[in-house]
Amino acid sequence: MDTTRIDKWLWAARFFKTRSLAADAVERGKVKLRGERTKPSHSLKTGDMLQIDNGATEWEVQVCGISDKRGSAAVAQGLYGETAASVEKRRLLAEQHHFFKEPTAALKGRPTKRDRRLLDQSSS
Repeated sequence: MDTTRIDKWLWAARFFKTRSLAADAVERGKVKLRGERTKPSHSLKTGDMLQIDNGATEWEVQVCGISDKRGSAAVAQGLYGETAASVEKRRLLAEQHHFFKEPTAALKGRPTKRDRRLLDQSSS
């Protein structure tokens, strides 16, 4: 197999949980092929560059393998190679979120009256 649909490949490479989510992302322009918007039915081949934004994370990857079947995570990781700039960008973003502490992270379950007062004091 030399080519496959871009939405099938995104699903097989585990960037999206379902094929319909992958197709919607391509339609909305969240996935770009060589910097250009494309359609979900566009053929993808080895060597193509993709910019992928699935809402939680952004990747810049090069297609290393073609598959239209979803396999294990190890197989899926073999379908693409992430660029060094993309890896660095994701690492920096993860570090920024590491220092931000959610105010309710220490609470377990529903806050008590005392917890609520402390939360209200810290927010004002």
